[in-house]
Amino acid sequence: MIMRTGIKAEAARLKALFEAAGARPVEAPVLLPAEALLDLYGEDIRARAYTTSDTLRGEQMLRPDFTVPVVQMHMADGAEPARYTYAGEVFRRQEDDAERANEYVQVGYEVFERDNPAAADAEVFALIQSVLTGLPLRAATGDIGLLTAAVSGLNTTERRKAALMRHIWRPRRFRALMDRFSGRAEMPPTRAALLANADPMAAAAPVIGLRGLDEIEARIAALREDAAAPPISKGEVVLMDALLSVRETVPYALEQLHDLAVDMPAIAPAVERLKARAGAMAARGVDVKRLDFEASYGRTQMEYYDGFVFGFHAETRPDLPPVATGGRYDALTRMLGRGGEIPAVGGVVRPGLMQMLREGRE
Repeated sequence: MIMRTGIKAEAARLKALFEAAGARPVEAPVLLPAEALLDLYGEDIRARAYTTSDTLRGEQMLRPDFTVPVVQMHMADGAEPARYTYAGEVFRRQEDDAERANEYVQVGYEVFERDNPAAADAEVFALIQSVLTGLPLRAATGDIGLLTAAVSGLNTTERRKAALMRHIWRPRRFRALMDRFSGRAEMPPTRAALLANADPMAAAAPVIGLRGLDEIEARIAALREDAAAPPISKGEVVLMDALLSVRETVPYALEQLHDLAVDMPAIAPAVERLKARAGAMAARGVDVKRLDFEASYGRTQMEYYDGFVFGFHAETRPDLPPVATGGRYDALTRMLGRGGEIPAVGGVVRPGLMQMLREGRE
């Protein structure tokens, strides 16, 4: 059995290593205003976070992670460049797997720096990898920026692109939308009947609920506009499928992505960023020739990642969540910065899982 005292001691050790790397230790509140998290993630966050409320402060959530409060702190009064570290408990509801912890300790390292994003990505990854030395872990990397660039480059309506962007982190919903927008999936009969009616609201029941009549009519108009738009071409669907299927070591992934960029020029800048990151990682001693890259990696993690993403997984324990994860979240600083923004990247380690794997080896 892993004792909490041992986990806390390991967390303190990791935090000290991150401080030695130049990070300033910070604290974050356990209770966060629900409004900020709901603005970022929508109602989906309720399935993962514990909520509470009081008369004065309104609805609040037990922190599901540290990144949001650390970004808020930095954007309010942080100097640049900046590096932060923290250690403490986070809380996640588990509705599908009772064996997964709903309360556990995270130790993190965050970098806010404008000058060289590739170097910052490499710094965070290499540092996280160094504290995990000796554990039976496989590293996986990806880049959400490739997917958002590919969606931005599609020859379709802005409304469809926005819908796809919202669901990049929900692979099944994303696939369903691609099938619908490309004509591979038929329109549901109920929707077809609705759009075939010249005045769908004529025989409607009285409006009850939060949506007003104008909102319902606007939604019907949007559905009609979408139905009239030409489908996404078969060629673009094939290219998107090919992109999402890229799963190789970094050098071979780069070769495939360079080839795809010939027909998907929108992803070319993201491919060049990946190349620069690989060079920066190699300069820090990371064996990029054996490092896995998966274009779809990170699509079921926190939605604020918008670039480089990574995770370290136990090779002998596929039932466990990642021992460490991280990524780039530039857009989050823009959303929380009240007009300001700064490139940012970070990662977290779970000392409890590290202890578990060590005990398993012993």
